[in-house]
Amino acid sequence: MIRENSIKLSTSYAVASKVRDYSQLMKFNLTIMVVFSSVVGYLLVPGIGFNLVKVLTLFAGGLLVSGAANTINQLLEKETDKLMARTAVRPLPAGRMSETEAIILAVVTGVSGLVILALGFNLLCAGLSLLSLVLYGFVYTPWKKWNSLAVLVGAVPGALPLLIGWAGGANEIGNGGWALFAIQFLWQFPHFWAIAWIGHKDYTRAGFKLLPAGGEPNKLIALQAVLYTLLLIPAGLLPYYLGISGQSSAIIVLLVTLFFLYRAINLYRKADVPAARKLMFGSYIYLMIMQFALLFDKIG
Repeated sequence: MIRENSIKLSTSYAVASKVRDYSQLMKFNLTIMVVFSSVVGYLLVPGIGFNLVKVLTLFAGGLLVSGAANTINQLLEKETDKLMARTAVRPLPAGRMSETEAIILAVVTGVSGLVILALGFNLLCAGLSLLSLVLYGFVYTPWKKWNSLAVLVGAVPGALPLLIGWAGGANEIGNGGWALFAIQFLWQFPHFWAIAWIGHKDYTRAGFKLLPAGGEPNKLIALQAVLYTLLLIPAGLLPYYLGISGQSSAIIVLLVTLFFLYRAINLYRKADVPAARKLMFGSYIYLMIMQFALLFDKIG
């Protein structure tokens, strides 16, 4: 009896450990945020109502494709992940998972996700998802070691989730899809530069070149973050002018953009890690409030 219980406990622990490793490999927490953006983009399409089956289908397909992209990212960065304290505990650099197992996971999840999106929605939605996977996994990931333009390249797949969702509902991109893409594209720069500022020492140790203007945290980088945040003011009003959402959401988005801008200006003034951390958290607050505001104030 004792031995049976011991075997059951050991099996349960092994299963839980494997699930935790898969979750870490696919960056589950980040993937949830990415997939939520796709769902918001889908629900913002005029004439599209809430359909639980459709939302869950988009969620499942997006989760699998995004997870595959993150797995490819960690496969290619296995050696550099060993050099950073934050990433050294991941399954591949820590030796808890083989590269073969990770490759199989990436292929299975990526193909499954694309099939789900193609059958559940349309080929445009699946095609944009494939583009996002390729750009993030095979272009942005190696580019980080070449120069800081990697942030520009990475901003494209980073902004595609809203567009993917829109394409899933409308079966076209259109002005609405491009407007949503523009907002999240511009948001990527102050968001990611804040993260790169905070983790500068780790990134430098790994050979990543993610900060512009010489690669060192400085006021010029903070100024660029301010400028991109300023561009979010007109971009954030595009859904209102295009008739996607109403006046209330336009006011809310404007106010939260001003809050985001304040955080960016604060980084320019102080040029230190605490200010960069505030900007990073401010970027998450902006994204969440912006998406909810547009969604709950959708016209029609």
